[in-house]
Amino acid sequence: MAIAATGSRIKRALPKIDFQGTRAILISIAVLSLLILTVSAVAAHAHAALAHASPSAGSTMRAAPHEVVLTFTERLEGAFSNLTVTDASGTEVSQGKAQVNDNTMRISLKPLNAGIYKVNWRAVSTDTHKIEGSFTFGVEAQ
Repeated sequence: MAIAATGSRIKRALPKIDFQGTRAILISIAVLSLLILTVSAVAAHAHAALAHASPSAGSTMRAAPHEVVLTFTERLEGAFSNLTVTDASGTEVSQGKAQVNDNTMRISLKPLNAGIYKVNWRAVSTDTHKIEGSFTFGVEAQ
């Protein structure tokens, strides 16, 4: 910092600050930060989730279902998604390969007796995010 003497007054020569340039930089940083936060929030919520199941998780059916249908919030990759159903002893009662169409996955079932059944699923959405889960449902004795 330079000091200049003029008469009885001393003036300090302060560095000149370009406030308009600084303001433009601060605004640019704020806008860029907001954009990054917005894109991150959208990406975080774009993953698939189980939206509906038939039979419903924890339900007890009077009549045995012929298939299990799962609906997700996002489109699925059929090649990487899977669905199986087993009885209380762990024996598979689903038959064939799970069919995937858009955001729905379904599988046919063998004829079911009264009992508790476990649905195991793995879904890979088109953004390659993998989720998996399981739930049970029951069939009443006739």
